[in-house]
Amino acid sequence: MPQIAITNTFWEGVDRLDKPARARVHKAMAKFQQLTVPQLHADKGLHLESVVSSRDPRMRTIRVDDGLRIVLLAPDDGSDLFVFVHVVSHDKAYSWARRRLYTVNSVTRCLEVRDLTAMEQITPLFAQEAAAAPQLLFAPWSDTVLRHLGVDDVTLRAARTVTSKAQLEAFGSLMPEDQYEALWLLAEGLDPDDIYRDLVAVRQKTTVAESAAGEDTAGDYLAAAVTRTRSRIALVTGPDELADILTKPFAAWRIFLHPTQRRIAYRPGYAGPAQITGGPGTGKTVVALHRVKHLLDRAPDTRVLLTTYTGALARSLQSSLALLLDHDPALLARVDVTTVDAVAHRVVRQLRGNPGTALGDRDERTRWQRVTRRLELPWNEAFLSQEYRHVVLAQDLRSEEEYLACERRGRGSALGQVQRRRVWEAVTLFEGGLARDRAHTWLQVCAEATRLLRDKPGAGPSYDHVVVDEAQDLHPAQWRLLRVLAPDGPDDLFVTGDPHQRIYDARVSLRSLGISVAGRSGRLRVNYRSTEEILRWARGLLDTEPVADLTGDAHDTLTGYRSLLHGAQPVCEGHGSENEEGDAVVRRVRDWMDAGVAPSDIAVCARFNTLAGKLGDRLAAAGIPVVRVRDGEPESAVGVRVSTLHSMKGLEYRCVAVAGVTRSAFPFAPAVTPAEADRIQHTTDLAAERCLLFVACTRAREALYVSYSGRASEFLAA
Repeated sequence: MPQIAITNTFWEGVDRLDKPARARVHKAMAKFQQLTVPQLHADKGLHLESVVSSRDPRMRTIRVDDGLRIVLLAPDDGSDLFVFVHVVSHDKAYSWARRRLYTVNSVTRCLEVRDLTAMEQITPLFAQEAAAAPQLLFAPWSDTVLRHLGVDDVTLRAARTVTSKAQLEAFGSLMPEDQYEALWLLAEGLDPDDIYRDLVAVRQKTTVAESAAGEDTAGDYLAAAVTRTRSRIALVTGPDELADILTKPFAAWRIFLHPTQRRIAYRPGYAGPAQITGGPGTGKTVVALHRVKHLLDRAPDTRVLLTTYTGALARSLQSSLALLLDHDPALLARVDVTTVDAVAHRVVRQLRGNPGTALGDRDERTRWQRVTRRLELPWNEAFLSQEYRHVVLAQDLRSEEEYLACERRGRGSALGQVQRRRVWEAVTLFEGGLARDRAHTWLQVCAEATRLLRDKPGAGPSYDHVVVDEAQDLHPAQWRLLRVLAPDGPDDLFVTGDPHQRIYDARVSLRSLGISVAGRSGRLRVNYRSTEEILRWARGLLDTEPVADLTGDAHDTLTGYRSLLHGAQPVCEGHGSENEEGDAVVRRVRDWMDAGVAPSDIAVCARFNTLAGKLGDRLAAAGIPVVRVRDGEPESAVGVRVSTLHSMKGLEYRCVAVAGVTRSAFPFAPAVTPAEADRIQHTTDLAAERCLLFVACTRAREALYVSYSGRASEFLAA
């Protein structure tokens, strides 16, 4: 019987099909593997045939149904391995197969694919422009440097004609993926040695590992190259494994990892805390999930805490982890998947008793307003709330003496000793009122949980490892709790996040909290979720102010950040009224569904619950099934997801509509400290407002629709 390997391009093609078509693909694949190679050629149902005039003589196709064919790469080395590389409609399958050539890279030894026909057509055109251009994009680097990064002769000829990043992008879907990535990073200003380390060397390590396992790395044989290209090709060992794959959702992240992702997730061990950063869609959550799997596989009694900021994201993590671990109850029982706040609440309840009622944002503001009026203070409730959050709780200050002596890092208004005494009087009154009413803020509970665990070692929950996703939004009080939950040592903390998605104004210096990631940091730069068009549009929402990294000691950057995918430009529309905007959103959702997008792959979101609720009602009235994310319905529920922007963090959908992007909503005045009250806080608040919109827009994989009624947000000007 033949062996089957599945590429990421095939996986993506199947993922775009509707459910009945997927079932027919599954049936064809199962039948293919049951036949012998001679039977494959004779079978009239599958109809295995060569692709006439193909640039790669190994190209074959098989029939799924009258309108759908699978493109295969047939063995040329005496093996029985067939590589499933694409699935698409009949005519497109032959066109796709004729143009492409698969080769083995002489540097990385991995299997690559290029649209050779298109490259040969475009290169001479660019060469004519290059002859008259004052500067070529890759002139600063010699052929030797480019070849050292895995750029072969065909790609090198094309690269030498490129005069701009825009021209380079024209080659993006035509060149071999790794070679294009190396060139893109060079164009973004990265050092060739860094690119070699992060891109080429990690692939070479995979080659060495496979060679040690007995794989042939000396020749350019298909089977050996497939084995070495684990980031883009999955080898199916037999009928049982194929059946297992076909019965599960086609979630490519379970199998295909970029070498950088795999190196980070499956590294044998980190000497201490490790930190992974990257822009939206770069696979930080995927890396975190695979890291959990690796930690569980490494020792039979390991206990892991997988934690994040929001309940919606925790539920998504739980579902994804169950899929990755094959729903193994023994493995899942060794992982707690929950929010940091939920862990804190459990600790306090277990060691001291019920902490009482948790305050919402509105209730907390009301209490600070009462304190301000009672003490006749010159500051408003926003200033006092931020001082309490960013100074008192952030530094775990417990006395007036500590507050008087502290350094108020990150605050833009100076306070003398007399003023500080008045602030501390307000803090005392605020905390006293909470204690009297058996109420608390979530950050108070985190601080108390940390103190209880320190005072009673071994009394509460403890873990061998803590894995943190969406770490950019955690407060110092939450970090202290995580630090005490896992003992210092190898692989104690594994942290992923993106400072450009910081929407809760959490300023942290991890080093000051006893969490040092020096020498144990990694960065992901390739977006696997959104198209380049969506990504570029969303980046325009961010201003050019530097963004503090997760450690608080340096700045983060999106340099070198790009997408592998291309699609339609995002649409931004203004409307005369909220009703007209609602009608437009319903029409847009209907258009997506008519184009074959499942309702559960569509999200509609707005800043405020009120507008989100109205949009959900309009969709339901139009006969469109709706799932309101805030209600906590299971992921399996069928319907368009309707949500606030804050609940979109960490989630992704094929199509996203972001409504209500008006001047009054972005920035939202109550969420922004006036510049005259605190200049630093004002700048930070504005950045958080931009990040909130950026996060919502980058949830879209294929299509993004942004709308407003009345006056548009100033953020849309770019």
